[in-house]
Amino acid sequence: MIQFEIRPAVATDIPRLIALDHSSASDYVWQLELRREQAQVAANFREVRLPRTVDVMYPRDPSALGNEWMRRDAVLVAVQKDVPVGYLCAMEDQSSAVAWVTDMVVAPEVRRKGAASALLTAAQDWAQERGIRRLILEMMSKNQGGIRLAQKFGYEFCGYNDQYYPTQDVALFFGRALK
Repeated sequence: MIQFEIRPAVATDIPRLIALDHSSASDYVWQLELRREQAQVAANFREVRLPRTVDVMYPRDPSALGNEWMRRDAVLVAVQKDVPVGYLCAMEDQSSAVAWVTDMVVAPEVRRKGAASALLTAAQDWAQERGIRRLILEMMSKNQGGIRLAQKFGYEFCGYNDQYYPTQDVALFFGRALK
């Protein structure tokens, strides 16, 4: 496992973070099935293996990070050899003591080497220090790596929003109480 330094983002990190490859590949999708019967709506998700690996484009414009990062409550950066190789953005809702991880991106060359785990661990620490009781991760239904990471850290599926992203993709939400 490679060691990553996790620190708050600074303005000089932003061009490098925007330039990261934000796309990913997936062999699975969480497929949504909605059934409406009289006064009831049932939503079921099932993990479906895709017939071939698909390239998944990031649901937001990475260049918007330059304007958005100052509006986030936390932007944490994973650094390796003084080079930013990933980031995580979070927003806090103080009234409900909940924080949302809205973005997590890791450069392809360091994926599956612990950067995302280090970022998520740091985000959990940040949230606990601020008195946050629950952390929620938001991700696309085709984000196999993100879903596996959430499950590895004990997050449970807690909701979805159809046509959530500008790409009209479904957002899945995974939550976990913090101690």
